[in-house]
Amino acid sequence: MPVSTLSIVAQALAGLLIAATLLPFWRSRAGLVRTFDFPRFQIASAIPPVLVLLVAAGHDPLSLALGAGLLAALGLQLRRILPFTRLARPTAAAAPAGADPARCVSILIVNVLQSNRAYDRLLRVVEGCDPDLILALETDAGWRDALQPLRARYPHGVDQAQDNTYGLILYSRLPLDDLRVRFLVEDDVPSVRAGVTLPCGERFTFHGVHPRPPHPGQSSATRDGELVLVAREVAREGGPAVVAGDLNDVAWSRTTRLFQAIGGLLDPRIGRGAYPTFHANWPILRWPLDHVFFSEHFLLARLERLGHVGSDHFPILITLCRHDSAEEVQEPPAADAEDRREGAEAVAEAREEAAS
Repeated sequence: MPVSTLSIVAQALAGLLIAATLLPFWRSRAGLVRTFDFPRFQIASAIPPVLVLLVAAGHDPLSLALGAGLLAALGLQLRRILPFTRLARPTAAAAPAGADPARCVSILIVNVLQSNRAYDRLLRVVEGCDPDLILALETDAGWRDALQPLRARYPHGVDQAQDNTYGLILYSRLPLDDLRVRFLVEDDVPSVRAGVTLPCGERFTFHGVHPRPPHPGQSSATRDGELVLVAREVAREGGPAVVAGDLNDVAWSRTTRLFQAIGGLLDPRIGRGAYPTFHANWPILRWPLDHVFFSEHFLLARLERLGHVGSDHFPILITLCRHDSAEEVQEPPAADAEDRREGAEAVAEAREEAAS
């Protein structure tokens, strides 16, 4: 390839990577814009080879300017993703080895992929990890029937099977109270809320969510508004709380950070790794969509991404423990006036989008 052509290709790639880095900073809820929140690791990984190609192809003013732009773009990407590596200090503290099992809860979160019929693979995972709570998403009538044998071990819960990829099932071996399936923004996208009583008698509130994702042509408004509504509820009640599910958002996005700030919720991934859960079949294109956030009343005993269950998502298994020192050793994020204003805008736009 002639040098001039190579230079043009390098410049075009550099321009695309710079644009892909800058686009998410635009506070638009357009699906095309918000989609670029997701592949930050991939964009950051692509910048160094393109930078080398750009330098090798030529030293004209445009190439030099684009090279400087690529370095700035890499810095912006690293600023967002480095907290989700072991280079950062965890914000969620680890539970001591001798934590009281009666004050702990293990939770399995899995988006099963509605069209996936490898039921036995998930049943084997449940058998192997034996969680206290199971939140299964994208569950239709076929999944409801397939998981029915688990009812003997998980007598508490709710089946909200739907055929629109937003069905959900919550199973629990621990007692539940105030169990409610709710449609917070859209009348076909449910979430679940329940009080959970630990073996020691302590109680916490569990929220299971799966808002609609943004994509080109689909606004993020309903997703953003639903997450803010859940976060507001957690903050208003103030007690121990866990929010889990397929949030259809990545851990480093502005929306997720707003959700955490309003709810005062900790992310166990910070300082430990990204734990990408989607897409299970595409190793190069993976990001963390399935999450567990929790209040400062808990310490983290275990966080693990489990194996393939035939879905396009990997399951996440987490164990959280109540501990007397938890609130002293952790500092959850807090919302300021700008966060509250932005949250109010998100809810208003979500309701407007849902009504249209």
